[in-house]
Amino acid sequence: MSKEFSTVALLGRFEDPRVAEPMGALARHLCSAGVRVIASPDVVLEPPVQTVDESEMARRADLVIAVGGDGTMLYAAGLAGEAAVPLLGINRGRLGFLADVSPDEMLDRLDQVLAGEYTRETRLSLTARIVAPDGTRKTAAALNDVVLQRRETGRMVDFETRIAGRYVNTHSGDGLIVSTPTGSTAYALSCGGPIIEPGLDAVVVVPVCPHTLSDRPIVIPARYLIEVRLLASSVARAEVTVDGHVLGDLGAEDALVIGQSDFRITLIHPPGYDYFEILRSKLHWGRDGRVRGGARD
Repeated sequence: MSKEFSTVALLGRFEDPRVAEPMGALARHLCSAGVRVIASPDVVLEPPVQTVDESEMARRADLVIAVGGDGTMLYAAGLAGEAAVPLLGINRGRLGFLADVSPDEMLDRLDQVLAGEYTRETRLSLTARIVAPDGTRKTAAALNDVVLQRRETGRMVDFETRIAGRYVNTHSGDGLIVSTPTGSTAYALSCGGPIIEPGLDAVVVVPVCPHTLSDRPIVIPARYLIEVRLLASSVARAEVTVDGHVLGDLGAEDALVIGQSDFRITLIHPPGYDYFEILRSKLHWGRDGRVRGGARD
């Protein structure tokens, strides 16, 4: 039995058979190893496991295992972040930048983790706040990104950015992405942002479909506060999403303030984890997509 991970929480969309099957196998394996297993009330596993409300799972566990895609990992990170509980991801999604253990190797990898053969990696997270003129706030934490986006089609949103209290630029376009190194391989990458190695304490600010083509991404230290405000002349409405979930609308007199969180997300990796190998695999680096001997060369 693992002395370090004596209680393990299993998290995933149990209604999906592709997730339920590995969750069941993990529960059986953990219980046979003498590890206490907890799960949310909607998860029915054999052998029976203790059911705990999801909001309490991270506080009662020594390790959270998320089964699914990166979306599941982001959700798990939201539960585990402030509790400082590490995450291990079993990939049942598509890309799997965060959930890096495949189902066919998960039991062997889990045994390695329980035996203490693993590495810990901490990831930067952000805190986003929509601050109203009366001082009221809406707040959420992000492992991937904070996105300002227009609400209406056919209209650009006009806004300005300040970084560390200094005016940076006035933007017109579809919005803005403020991404952590973890999120740099997600939406920010598709908008032309750079890939940031996860060990760097940096964020990237990426305009989305800017009206001015010289409005380019910029990488800044994570310790800098970023403030975004709509221009008074902007007729388009805008909303803020945090890791894909809506935080709220940004009004004409509101401020979106984004800064480094007080906590970091801890990921558990079995032996052999290589970030650059994951990039090569997921982004198909080094593969020649040309058809040789055919119409294309």
